[in-house]
Amino acid sequence: MARAVLVLNGGSSNLKFSVFHVEDRPRALLRGQIERAGRNWRFVVRDGTTVILEERWADGTRGTETADLVEFLYEWCRSGILHEHRIAAVGHRIVHGGARFSAPCLVDDTVLAELDALIPLAPLHQPHNLAGVRAIATSAPDLPQVACFDTAFHRTLPPLAQAFALPRRFQEDGLKRYGFHGLSYEYIAAVLPEFDTRAASGRTVVAHLGSGSSLCALDGGRSIATTMSFSTLDGLMMGTRCGTIDPGVILYMLDHHRLSAADVQRLLYEQSGLLGVSGTTSDMRELLASADPQAAEAVDLFVYRIGRELGSIAAALHGFDALVFTGGIGENAAAIRARVCSDAAWLGLELDADANASGGPCISTASSRVPAWVIPTNEEALIARHTCRLAFAA
Repeated sequence: MARAVLVLNGGSSNLKFSVFHVEDRPRALLRGQIERAGRNWRFVVRDGTTVILEERWADGTRGTETADLVEFLYEWCRSGILHEHRIAAVGHRIVHGGARFSAPCLVDDTVLAELDALIPLAPLHQPHNLAGVRAIATSAPDLPQVACFDTAFHRTLPPLAQAFALPRRFQEDGLKRYGFHGLSYEYIAAVLPEFDTRAASGRTVVAHLGSGSSLCALDGGRSIATTMSFSTLDGLMMGTRCGTIDPGVILYMLDHHRLSAADVQRLLYEQSGLLGVSGTTSDMRELLASADPQAAEAVDLFVYRIGRELGSIAAALHGFDALVFTGGIGENAAAIRARVCSDAAWLGLELDADANASGGPCISTASSRVPAWVIPTNEEALIARHTCRLAFAA
């Protein structure tokens, strides 16, 4: 029976998963997610492309915690749907690896304890990630598990790029810029030579635009600056997250509006960004189709913030040789790409409107000093590769 790798990405509202056939370049067999909806959940699974193989709603009688969903999923994978494949290892997206973890690793009790200690640095994500690890360990204790960290790719940031201008005792306590979306950026860095060899060996800005958004400066494929920092709140405006904000605003909320720390956390993570400004939705597709002035303002602010941060990232690189769009919005919203490229004309970028409308991959003109690309990211495939390498090493 052929081996397969299960890739898990556990979040607060859903559990995303993929199953890959083990080979030199792991091939996707299944993709899907389990979405929580109150006390119920919705299970959707597709084949390696987009064909739905199964879709159903289930009540919460067997639980809706991440561990419950992972247990269900593992049982489902063993029920015959994979035919001639068996799950031989599990790879996990772990949001925070701290300063200690600069590369994927096999998970054991010691590693798990160290990752538990990082929960205060990512309280909304880390517990769900680790719940998946523990659920698999309970269901299949002998199954190798590999942790792949969203922060690891950014451990190449220079010390100055990691530092906050705070008393040193806080830095020693772990308050520094970590950066996120690292698995996405690592994937783009790996495939960029297939699109643009000059950019791959030179200076590239990657714009991961989606419900979570950030920019990353790559120098020879290594991260040297990024817009997210200590948390996933910093940098660009996002679906429901505010992006960069004056710390004085938070102090004012605590004092003048009498908000608790929990209130502020919920406001900044779940009620701000595109949703907060538009007052209606965080979905960019709906905002672009809307005639509501507040929806238009949300889109305007989203694009403006990208332009501001792009200038900062370009400064960190002392100029750049290419711009890459990826992520749900970056890959699919031609209108957003067009506006970002228009605002970046001063940096030498000239958009090819027809190529942009058709999705690229190259969306700049032949005469553009800085080429622009659309490259779909694939974090799950990257996790599968790391998992195969570590779990099945000779």
